[in-house]
Amino acid sequence: MTLDASLAPHLMILLMAAAFLAGWVDAVVGGGGLIQLPALLVGLPQATPVATVAGTNKISSFAGTLTASATYLRTVRVHWPSAATIMAGACLGSSAGARLVQFLPKRWFTPIVLVVIIGVGIFTWRRPTMGLVNRVRHHGAARYLRLAGIGALIGVYDGAVGPGTGTFFVICLVAVIGYGFLEASALAKLANLATNAGAIAVFWAHGVIWWRVGLVMALANLTGGWIGARTAVRHGSGFVRKVFLVTVIGLGVKLAHDTIIQFT
Repeated sequence: MTLDASLAPHLMILLMAAAFLAGWVDAVVGGGGLIQLPALLVGLPQATPVATVAGTNKISSFAGTLTASATYLRTVRVHWPSAATIMAGACLGSSAGARLVQFLPKRWFTPIVLVVIIGVGIFTWRRPTMGLVNRVRHHGAARYLRLAGIGALIGVYDGAVGPGTGTFFVICLVAVIGYGFLEASALAKLANLATNAGAIAVFWAHGVIWWRVGLVMALANLTGGWIGARTAVRHGSGFVRKVFLVTVIGLGVKLAHDTIIQFT
């Protein structure tokens, strides 16, 4: 019997709840990975390999990102040469990151995720108003080189760690290229879809994914995203952002506790 098949029912329920909440939050403000991956680190057995945690997380993330990408494509006009460029760089970078994570000691993975949670949590709290107007500053080869570089760099991070990837894509696309927030978000979802696909291919080839956990969480993530879009319309993103920050703080405290324990 594989380890994922022997998970206690209450742990599976908790992981499904985390995936549901991640999808709900991601559909409105982004950053669902800041909930889902830490939940896997907390909920799965301590002996679970880093690559298995990361690979299983990618299955659920891919499902949620695919749904979000489809939603954006129905409402936002995408410049496909730019999208293809950043997606190619992202896929290659993520594949490299997924190979690197298999050599990362488990005791270092939790602190890395903790640092990312704190950083992106602070950014979300103090999120500046940016990207209100689409003013692309680079064209032709200059734009494509920058897009490929952004995709590859953030792709490596996503393949190895993951949380906050969508936010990092949006920040870079707005700050470096000059896209408006809506256009950057659409490209970010497509790039994130490519990073997930690249990482999954590597993790699948190495046989480290726990498919039962990943697919069950994927269904919960999709459901959360579907409901989240409607919740945003009813209550507004301010309400969702508050829930997101409270959740991140709670998970951050738990991961900080685990980090202190393993290094003492």
